[in-house]
Amino acid sequence: MKWKKGLTGMLLAAFLCGATGVGIAPPAHASAGEYKFDFGGGTVETGYTGVSASLSYDSARGYGFRTPENMRNVSASGTGVASDAVWFLATGTKSENTFDVDLPPGLYEVSVTLGDTSRSSIAAEGVYQVINMTGNGAKDRFQIPVTDGQLNLLVTEGKEGAVFTLSALEIKQLSSNPVTNRTIYIGGDSTVCNYYPLDSSVQAGWGQLLPKFVNTNTFQIRNMASGGQIARGFHQDGQLEAIVQYIKPGDYFILQLGINDTNPKHNESEAEFKDWMRDMIRQVKAKGATVILSTPQGRATDFNANNVHNAENRWYRSAILALAQEEQTPLVDLNVLSSAYFTSIGKDATLALYMYGDTLHPNYEGARELARLVAQDLKRQGLSGF
Repeated sequence: MKWKKGLTGMLLAAFLCGATGVGIAPPAHASAGEYKFDFGGGTVETGYTGVSASLSYDSARGYGFRTPENMRNVSASGTGVASDAVWFLATGTKSENTFDVDLPPGLYEVSVTLGDTSRSSIAAEGVYQVINMTGNGAKDRFQIPVTDGQLNLLVTEGKEGAVFTLSALEIKQLSSNPVTNRTIYIGGDSTVCNYYPLDSSVQAGWGQLLPKFVNTNTFQIRNMASGGQIARGFHQDGQLEAIVQYIKPGDYFILQLGINDTNPKHNESEAEFKDWMRDMIRQVKAKGATVILSTPQGRATDFNANNVHNAENRWYRSAILALAQEEQTPLVDLNVLSSAYFTSIGKDATLALYMYGDTLHPNYEGARELARLVAQDLKRQGLSGF
């Protein structure tokens, strides 16, 4: 997918043709190795380089859209850089409708701000980087190694039928060595995934809150969980592919599925669930990383007549326990750990940790408590970083 590069260093020396009604502005950068782009047809914010949807990649300039005919300028409901955006009309992780930036080989931190969109994901280098950013003006960031001299990025599904928009992009070089920091990758469903804004969302997944209980000087967290996901989907739909592309010795992959897999509409038997999970375990272990299995917590209402919370027969738990033993992976039995905690605080306090009128999905505080339980158990098992 990569083009042959021209003069990489020209990114900071060329001029950008602005959108209609906007003056021509030079590329802006905060410091060496740092690039900031403001997308759309509106006013360009101070300190950013303006990029209109019509801007074609040029090797002398060092950035632009590969297929600008598949881009469109759109307005957005935010302020500053989030007041306008570009819309990616052609999408998919393998799409060539990318925004390309020439970069020296190295490790980069990429920060993205979306425009107006219900649910969009970020792809780069042909795989997912961030899954299901929800809400207008959502922000997130990720580390990515660049080895071939160019970053190729686009906004994609997400949710089929959504508008996939990008308002701003910031790129900062972290190192000249194109290897990610030690990473904890997370796979799971709506009880695990990220919700936006990340620091103040009402609903949250425990993977979103795990960074609060991890030594972030040692690890970065990459939460690849998504709502409604099942083992077959995580294996087949690109999330596992992204993890396998980057995961390395010293990294962890925490995998928690089973809730949606038990829904008859997915037509996935316990044996099939186990087969999909086993293959994911083996693919990741083949890369030299450590796989950690987790069982899902129960519902808020899983209390018996003696006010004891128990959900041990839910969500293919027996298959997960068997896999941990058969494949010799660490196990966090969050099902049992959360039940013990819920029993200790009682019915009313447990219900207060879930979304209003919802006995399955944790709110922000509930996700925080689940993340704490996960991290505490991993620390108990002697895994570094917790």
